Amino acid sequence: MAANILVTTTNGFEGYVVTDYMGIVTGHSTLSSEAENQLVKAAKQKGANAVIGVNMTYAPLEAGSYDVIASGTAVKVSRSVNISDTVHKELYVTNYYTRLVPRPVKVILDGNSNIISMKIVCYNYNHEDIQSIRADVEFTNLYDERLEIKNVDFVFSNNNNLSVIESEYVLTEITPNKLQLLKDAKIVLNKYATSREICACNDVPKSVTLNAGRLEALKEQCGIDAVEKYSTDGMIWTCNCGHINEAGDEECSVCGRKQKDIMTDVEFNYEEMVDEMREKDSVVEIKDVLMDYIKDIDANVRLQLLEIMESGLQYEKTRGNMTETVVEKVAKAFEDASIRS
Repeated sequence: MAANILVTTTNGFEGYVVTDYMGIVTGHSTLSSEAENQLVKAAKQKGANAVIGVNMTYAPLEAGSYDVIASGTAVKVSRSVNISDTVHKELYVTNYYTRLVPRPVKVILDGNSNIISMKIVCYNYNHEDIQSIRADVEFTNLYDERLEIKNVDFVFSNNNNLSVIESEYVLTEITPNKLQLLKDAKIVLNKYATSREICACNDVPKSVTLNAGRLEALKEQCGIDAVEKYSTDGMIWTCNCGHINEAGDEECSVCGRKQKDIMTDVEFNYEEMVDEMREKDSVVEIKDVLMDYIKDIDANVRLQLLEIMESGLQYEKTRGNMTETVVEKVAKAFEDASIRS
């Protein structure tokens, strides 16, 4: 590479693809290195970042010297994306509505190295004949950058008033390399159509409070529409679907879950302990916090927590600070225990 220009005598570079051909360029001098420099300069003037098919021609001059002529094709190249013929990604939707509207719960993206399509999976609590949904889809990638696609029309066919419905695929402008970076999806409903009417949705959806790991665990245990763990203060209770019900309601008015089936009896306030652990700088200090609370913790969970601590202590000796990982595992142990209760 010379002056940030790739130069080769072949027709391309391994790991790169030619995206634009800029034309023939030449350079000449009595020295081959200076001829190549002129070639590179001519390529840069055309806006190229590479020259392929370079050829050196030598023309004899008087006094036994030679004129070196370098020629090649100026091109633009970019690094190629090594991707399989088919790509697939599924993302849970991390926001939700707390009333009876179609609830998007998952975005599925499929395609190949040329084109990506997406569809959505929705909970249809009312068993309505949903024919289409117009929505804004917002993705977040690993860099916490947002990609928003406005007013996407998802069409549903042959849903037969099912409780879980799946749309047809919609083409997107998402590239395969961008697809690989996506980590999160949110969907804002604008309107939806049934066989009887068109319904506007002006509500502002809520965002889930659980992190990705806990959300996935909750969905595995309580259903794909689950977004919050059950909680109650005696006056109201929050359903797994996120809807807040009155204490006297035996079942959720949105999803139909019965309170007695999902309620848990968690006397130990593990959130307080976890918050205290987050302030510590090492696993040793975290374990000291655990030992202060250990007598109040259920025996089954207690054993699991001690194993987490011992593992964390060992890893911290070789891998550096493990506090964040250990605290996350502690919280998940209690979360899983609450879900199983």
